[in-house]
Amino acid sequence: MALSNFVVLFSLTLQLLFLLLGVSSESPWITGDVSQVSKKYLELAKSPEVFDRMVRIRRKIHENPELGYEEFETSKLIRSELDLIGVKYRYPVATTGVIGYIGSGEPPFVALRADMDALPIQEAVEWEYKSKNPGKMHACGHDGHVAMLLGAAKILQEHRGDLQGTVVLIFQPAEEGLRGAKKMIEEGALKNVEAIFGLHLTNRVAFGKAASRAGPLLAGAGFFEAVISGKGGHAAIPQHTIDPVVAASSIVLSLQHLVSRETDPLDSKVVTVSKVHGGNAFNVIPDSITIGGTLRAFTGFSQLQQRIKEVITKQATVHRCNASVNLTPNGKEPLPPTVNDMDLYKQFKKVVGDLLGQEAVEEAQPLMGSEDFSKFAEVIPGHFSFLGMQDETKGYASSHSPLYRINEDVLPYGAAIHASMAVQYLKEKASKGSATGFHDEL
Repeated sequence: MALSNFVVLFSLTLQLLFLLLGVSSESPWITGDVSQVSKKYLELAKSPEVFDRMVRIRRKIHENPELGYEEFETSKLIRSELDLIGVKYRYPVATTGVIGYIGSGEPPFVALRADMDALPIQEAVEWEYKSKNPGKMHACGHDGHVAMLLGAAKILQEHRGDLQGTVVLIFQPAEEGLRGAKKMIEEGALKNVEAIFGLHLTNRVAFGKAASRAGPLLAGAGFFEAVISGKGGHAAIPQHTIDPVVAASSIVLSLQHLVSRETDPLDSKVVTVSKVHGGNAFNVIPDSITIGGTLRAFTGFSQLQQRIKEVITKQATVHRCNASVNLTPNGKEPLPPTVNDMDLYKQFKKVVGDLLGQEAVEEAQPLMGSEDFSKFAEVIPGHFSFLGMQDETKGYASSHSPLYRINEDVLPYGAAIHASMAVQYLKEKASKGSATGFHDEL
């Protein structure tokens, strides 16, 4: 009888404690059922309040695309949305970047990242929210990335009691070739952060599915530009010239051998010459030719750079020309490969499986494309994934196409994945006993 009274008393005391702490005894964290949290977040993301908000944000950004380090209006919109939901933030970071904070202000800290710059492309899609800025377009889905992260921010802020730590929201400028991630890191974006997650929309994966892999996912990337100088003259008397056109032609062909003849067929590499400039008359041999291109590799990147330089300079010499080679044209520094942390990848599979079913998790094949998310993942454990939006009934163009469109029905999935990944990471870190100490980022 005494034991029975003790059990009743203990139960009443526990319920009173839950009430005092503002925690439900049915909370998924008390029961340990993390999948309930993910499903709850997906339901919220699909609600008219959150979904309509994400669509509105995405369309407003799409109408007003801004290139790297020029995203002032985009940044202003992000800040106004964070103000509406009561999320504190830092601004400016890397000129136009914004960093928001949700949670306790205590460790562990986990980051979610969205890029926000547009591309110098003239939009060819005719619709109500077409770009109003000539020659600029959101042709890579960054408008959707911002909308999804703001959707996740609203969910997390309203359920910040679920957070066992702090979520850092990174709205990054200048992903498209201008190394915005590096500048954000230099200005403290990763201070105290222990892991980071990124998400990218793609037409390569079916709607309702997500793809990723452990280890290398995207290649390291660099650029090169070379000026081949000779001696111009009349095309009718080529013997009195030193023809840089012939030299450049030989260089372009020789560069292809770096992959076909010098690279292990099982080690993927790409060398592409994508521009050739020189001359402006049919009957005049120019003084110089400028060529440029890109290189991609998962391994041996610096060696490939060196061989590109050697081939260009020595082939120019064969043709009596001189060549200068720039491996960082316009300040474009090389990017490392994007490498996913194994533990974070396992977490991704669990979260997406809980949200959308195990059949929705696809093993991605490595791609030769690059992402400056790799700079974040070079500093701390990171995980980058692709969210599918392809619909067989409509069809969606690939990134960097003037016909690129977003399937807006995918926005709730991205918001829910963002929020769930952050909550799951913090829960696992807390259960393992993360570092103690207070870091007042808020």
